[in-house]
Amino acid sequence: MSIRFRLSIMMFLEFFIWGVFFVTMGTYIGKLFSGAEDINSVIGRMYATQPWAALLAPLVVGYLGDRFMNKERLNGILHLIGAALLMGVSMLQDEVPFFWTLLAFFICYMPTLALVNTIAFQNVDDIERDFPPIRLWGTIGWIVGGLVISESFFGLFPLPILPGIEDAGSRSVQFQIAAAVSVLFGLYSFTLPASPPQGRGKPVDFVQVLGFDALRLMRSPAYLMFAVCSFLICVPLAFYYSRTGEFVRQMAFGDRFGAVMALGQVSEIVFMALVPFFLTRLGVKRMLLVGMLAWALRYVLFGWFPESPVMLVLGIALHGICYDFFFVTGQLYTDRVAPPEIRTSAQALVGLLTYGAGMLVGNYVMGFWGDRIGLDPALRESWLAKASEFWLMPAAFATAVAILFLVTFHDHTHDRSAVPDGSDGDDQPMPREA
Repeated sequence: MSIRFRLSIMMFLEFFIWGVFFVTMGTYIGKLFSGAEDINSVIGRMYATQPWAALLAPLVVGYLGDRFMNKERLNGILHLIGAALLMGVSMLQDEVPFFWTLLAFFICYMPTLALVNTIAFQNVDDIERDFPPIRLWGTIGWIVGGLVISESFFGLFPLPILPGIEDAGSRSVQFQIAAAVSVLFGLYSFTLPASPPQGRGKPVDFVQVLGFDALRLMRSPAYLMFAVCSFLICVPLAFYYSRTGEFVRQMAFGDRFGAVMALGQVSEIVFMALVPFFLTRLGVKRMLLVGMLAWALRYVLFGWFPESPVMLVLGIALHGICYDFFFVTGQLYTDRVAPPEIRTSAQALVGLLTYGAGMLVGNYVMGFWGDRIGLDPALRESWLAKASEFWLMPAAFATAVAILFLVTFHDHTHDRSAVPDGSDGDDQPMPREA
């Protein structure tokens, strides 16, 4: 069995575990704690466990994985512990222990996202050539997780994968499936190619581990505004990840909603392949703007056409543009402007600002807003009556962030071979080699 094949299985299992429950979890939480007066805030707090853990993940990877333990062993240990915690989540029915157990799981799981990447980096011959097709299997794993839990092929026809279980996305079985696969992956991790710590014997620099040494990039007004807008755009982003599943379930797709949501990852694969094409023609600023405005458009579709299956699917399919045009372009932009010695730190800092701090704030804002407008997520009538209020707020927020970015982002750091001297580089195409 080739190393590339073994690493592809690793990526598939890694993202299957997350994808099989994360999209559908909101529906289960809404039913489990349906008696709570602040049910939207409860859902927001539960989803906030993921960004809280994302803030801590660099410490685990940077301290243990880089200095004290082989990464494949650390990955195995974390997934085995995570499996036990997922089983605990599936059995708990009280809010406080549910929150802390879910948080403990994500503290184990979020570092493994970086671990599987570094395991792959250390064991392929050519990272730029070999890693993208390996990472693609992670997205496929997320998609398959959605199809399994919904027992449907993208909502088109049934897939009786879980005999005797109906509407698994609203039941605790989703965590049990994730736990079983986590055990399998934990054991499989110990068979992966050896990935020894590369910083053994070096002093631990927590400033560098957290990416804070990249703060000097903020001296550039352009990068400062990019960082601020990256944080802000992830506030409305939290609405999509935590609430779209239960919304489309109530509006149109019933227990097939997990499979329909997986269309977002299919779109992600398509637009990922198109990023180089558009990047060389639109440039960084226009790409980032398109990504931000796609978030606003998606929420407008949800708010104005809540009963239209076509519009709901279109909003989900916009995920490829939302994610790839903003996040992937932002990662490439960061790599371009950061000096080589702090590029890793700069990427870590962007991760903390977006999927850490931005999503964290967004989940609490989402919960507050849902309770403020009186949304009852368990009732279709409530979603229908409140869809406009609920979704147009993050649409307006995303639009405001896009306008702020349009007015304030003026990138003068450009490749001279691609941008004429004396011109403003913010609307110029990114060089192909970036």
